[in-house]
Amino acid sequence: MKHPRDYRGLEVIVLGLARSGVAAAKLFHQKGALVTVNDKKERSACPEADELEALGISVVCGFHPESLMHEGVALVVKNPGIPYSVDPIRKAEELGIEVVTEVEVAYQFCEAPIIGITGSNGKTTTTTLIGLMLDAAGLKPVVAGNIGRALTEATPEVTAENWMVVELSSFQLKGTTAFRPNIGLFLNVYETHLDYHGSMDDYIASKAKIFENQTEADTAILNWDDEVCRRLVPSLKAKQFPFSLKEKLAYGVYLDAETDCLVYANGQNSVQPIMPASEMGMPGSFNIGNALAAAAAAITAGVALPVIADVLRNFHGVEHRLELVRVLDGVTFYNNSKATNSAATVNSIEAFDQSVVLIAGGLDRGSDYMELLPTFRERIKGIVTIGQTKEKIKHIAELAGISKVQTVDTAKDAADAVSQAVQLAWQMCEQGDIVLLSPACASWDMFPSYEDRGRMFKESVHNL
Repeated sequence: MKHPRDYRGLEVIVLGLARSGVAAAKLFHQKGALVTVNDKKERSACPEADELEALGISVVCGFHPESLMHEGVALVVKNPGIPYSVDPIRKAEELGIEVVTEVEVAYQFCEAPIIGITGSNGKTTTTTLIGLMLDAAGLKPVVAGNIGRALTEATPEVTAENWMVVELSSFQLKGTTAFRPNIGLFLNVYETHLDYHGSMDDYIASKAKIFENQTEADTAILNWDDEVCRRLVPSLKAKQFPFSLKEKLAYGVYLDAETDCLVYANGQNSVQPIMPASEMGMPGSFNIGNALAAAAAAITAGVALPVIADVLRNFHGVEHRLELVRVLDGVTFYNNSKATNSAATVNSIEAFDQSVVLIAGGLDRGSDYMELLPTFRERIKGIVTIGQTKEKIKHIAELAGISKVQTVDTAKDAADAVSQAVQLAWQMCEQGDIVLLSPACASWDMFPSYEDRGRMFKESVHNL
């Protein structure tokens, strides 16, 4: 797409009245475009509509008008979560109208160098760590994107003196054309979001767009332990900076198995220790991977190793990501509501040496959850299942030979379901056990978001 200023006097359609849609609509309106915002939700569910209309922006709620897409439309900016199969998007593509997400819009006028982070798991923790490392080094980072604040809302505030640190979903990246981060991170790939992408090939291709427009002046940071990430190497034009939990690298950052230390190899026969892994403030080997990825980005941006180590020692995690909630009578409760796929749940279970009582279940995207079976068999003491997938996950628990299995069947609403699950899990515990909410599923069957699910869990735990 062109720079937003080049749409002066042209018609721009923004699909979706979420945070990113509102920010994009305001931006194009400020640049003189003729903006129409459309959301299929009813007007009563679109509190932002009044504000936009007061600015002179057209807002249509409740349906997608037939006349919305026509040959006079210059650009469509869609909410990342809207599927490409919906009628307005299909019609736009048939008419040859460019369809982008707000990440592409923000990129067009971002003056700051960009660090972009994508992957199936670990994005938010890695993004947060990078922001903290750059901030500790005085590099003035602005953290935005899928992590919370819309990129188009944050970008107008930054200058060339800042760093823009951006968490990016596959949904966001799929709708980019010229987006080019100075430092791009691809953390890992697991099967997820196939209801949106339709295939793993499309999902991987969308993620890989983070590297697509990079040049030899840029840096591509990738997980050397992930087969999909390694397959991208021949297509990369940027300088490669790998990280690994399993291999000693001639150049990159890795976990030294002999010393259990995070180290940096500069490619010139110099290996510098960053810190012992045991001193990190976050539990779990997967968080060591996140730390290595963040360290690679920080090193590339010019952050000193002692600053990186200090952040890793003092950072204890992000809300809803293996978040310590409470210790009650020797039982420790952890909120890992962000675990929306099986791999994330396996990682969280394996972060603990103690016996785990698991609360799991949620939106049914068609998975059979068989990948949970080995970990269930080896590590789970008891399980409580909720949501659309409760019977599927219960079946895996039974196959694993778990004797303590309960299903929440009689809940009045989502809050009651979580409360019942916490009570049932608590009853299965002995002193020294862990109660872990790690659903392996998205939240949208019962909750507006994984954040709401996590907050309800925490509230129920504190009510015990």
